Amino acid sequence: MPGVNEPRTDLTRITLGVLFIGALALGSGWILRPFLPAFIWSVMIVVATWPLMRRVQGLFGGRRGVAVAFMTVAILLVFVIPLLVAIGMIADHAGDAAAWVNGLASRPLPQPPAWVAGVPLVGRRAATAWAELAASGMPEVTARIEPYTRDMTRWLVAEAGTVGLVVVQGLLIVILSAVLYAGGEAWGGWMLAFGRRLAADRGEQAVILAGQAIRGVALGVVVTALIQSALGGIGLAIAGVPFAAVLTAVMLVLCIAQVGPILVLLGGTAWLFANDADGWGAFMLVWSLAVGLMDNFLRPVLIKMGADLPLLLIFAGVIGGLLSFGLIGLFVGPVVLAVTYTLVDAWVRKSGKSGSD
Repeated sequence: MPGVNEPRTDLTRITLGVLFIGALALGSGWILRPFLPAFIWSVMIVVATWPLMRRVQGLFGGRRGVAVAFMTVAILLVFVIPLLVAIGMIADHAGDAAAWVNGLASRPLPQPPAWVAGVPLVGRRAATAWAELAASGMPEVTARIEPYTRDMTRWLVAEAGTVGLVVVQGLLIVILSAVLYAGGEAWGGWMLAFGRRLAADRGEQAVILAGQAIRGVALGVVVTALIQSALGGIGLAIAGVPFAAVLTAVMLVLCIAQVGPILVLLGGTAWLFANDADGWGAFMLVWSLAVGLMDNFLRPVLIKMGADLPLLLIFAGVIGGLLSFGLIGLFVGPVVLAVTYTLVDAWVRKSGKSGSD
């Protein structure tokens, strides 16, 4: 009789054990929930910049503490402070920018210069569209965009109240990044052991691929966004477009969101032509096309430097992750798709070999 009851006892014990482990996981997730965004960001930053940290450590004679301090200050200066400045700048000048856009209604839009029609491929269509826009007048254009401007202004003013929260999250990211830098090998070894425990060699390969995907996105998306927004801001400042610093911050957000800087740059170009600055307008038009199209060449090269993955897979992960999870989805989306793609591809290849045998 004891032998009859043993399977039931084991089943009960296993069920209770699974429930207990699930309750612990849920409880731990609930407790750590306020820190998860900062932790995810710090993991992405540390993984993306780990090779750089190793080089810095070598320059300082292998002293990890000095290298960690250097990288922590670098993160603070390169990531956190510019983000806070951009958010504060956009929020502070939201009302001025909206008033400037609404003030365009009283200004006539000039006819396109003769050279626009001579631009290869797109010149004639651009000149026609420009002439139609000039004929309709700026009041009609501003009337169409005024609702969007008003809604955006309200959103920016509301977001200004969250700057303090952003400061706290930024400082937490810096602290967690320093901790991860200090024990990077131990954390990496634990993740490899976890992947190996789940799926042997395939699990370890998936962990390595996730790190490569993070580096690829960091190089291809973030670095490209920084370069494009910086060059676009320099062009706006040289041409004398107002609110160049604010527009640069907007371009940075749009570039990270994969929209690109072209909308802001063309808006600055139109403002220059509307104010009879045809020379600077022509300069900005050429500069806008150069800066707006450079990501088509720069981003693929940088992504391939970080991860040997299909470019379409990375783009789908970046855009889909951004729409699904917000800004952090820029990194989460490509990682999930890269790991899924690798596991499915390995399974298909293994099935094909089994069938041929």
